[in-house]
Amino acid sequence: MTTFSTTKQHKNLNDRLDQILPKIESEDFLKNQGLGNEIGFYVFDYPAESELTVREHLAFITDKLTKRGRNFASINLFEAILELLDSRNLTERAFKVQKERGDDALFNALKGPLEQNRVAEFIASKIDLGADNQAHTEFILLHGLGSAWPIIRGHGLLNALHAKVGNVPTVLFYPGEYDGTALKPFGRIESNNYYRAFKLVP
Repeated sequence: MTTFSTTKQHKNLNDRLDQILPKIESEDFLKNQGLGNEIGFYVFDYPAESELTVREHLAFITDKLTKRGRNFASINLFEAILELLDSRNLTERAFKVQKERGDDALFNALKGPLEQNRVAEFIASKIDLGADNQAHTEFILLHGLGSAWPIIRGHGLLNALHAKVGNVPTVLFYPGEYDGTALKPFGRIESNNYYRAFKLVP
């Protein structure tokens, strides 16, 4: 019973992964059409235990998109955090706090430097928004959230990005569950954080 359920789950995920590339190359996605005046922010949720499968497929997708000449931003959120800390000469200090005082102390110490708006601004700085906010970047792919959680929270980051990236379609690859209103990290941690986005692939 468990084996059948797991096999079915993997099949469903693989089917959904196969739908990503056609979706993000569609005119509706690229031009924010059919959204009822909503911002083109999307979530692709998946079981946390399938992280490596999703990571491999994302590498495949980005390679295809690059070869097809698409202008897009693929941002690993964990790497972005490290780069942001490096830019402020805080990386070594953060490692020292974690080693000497533990994870909770590190989390508290980073709340200010890695406040969601600052992270959003840093991400936006890596995106070519073009003149007069006419985006040259066609879309943004955000991933690596599992490694960056709980320093970065999905709903908080997306809310902060709204005002920073204009109408650039944005996809957050989310290790957990999204029901269209609430993000549940890793599918196990209850969350009361409301967020309105579209599911990239149902």
